[in-house]
Amino acid sequence: MPKLLIIDDMATDRMVLRSFLASRSYEIVEASDGEMGIAMAQSEMPNLVLLDIVMPKLDGFQVCRRIKRDPQTGHIPVILISSKGQDSDKFWGMKQGASDYLTKPCTQEGLLAAIDKVLPS
Repeated sequence: MPKLLIIDDMATDRMVLRSFLASRSYEIVEASDGEMGIAMAQSEMPNLVLLDIVMPKLDGFQVCRRIKRDPQTGHIPVILISSKGQDSDKFWGMKQGASDYLTKPCTQEGLLAAIDKVLPS
């Protein structure tokens, strides 16, 4: 069962993702801010990180960059999921090492398609 780390400061957004993905047989771990997310990526070694951008302490761009530059976690794919939908946000997110970028609210089908793209079957 693949393990997914959800990093989002909004409890409601984490709950929606958790309930949907857990019903699809993913193991879910969560972090409510960027610092906690980086620590959990290192300790939990998830198969995939689903990462919000607008968060206190460290934003998602900073978190993605740190996860991707760390030799221990650099192999973990990161999908950014954000309300920031400008082309420049998407460009910047991909420059930080993200595998994909989804705009909130994303559809369940779009989320599963993005996950299927980055996680081997």
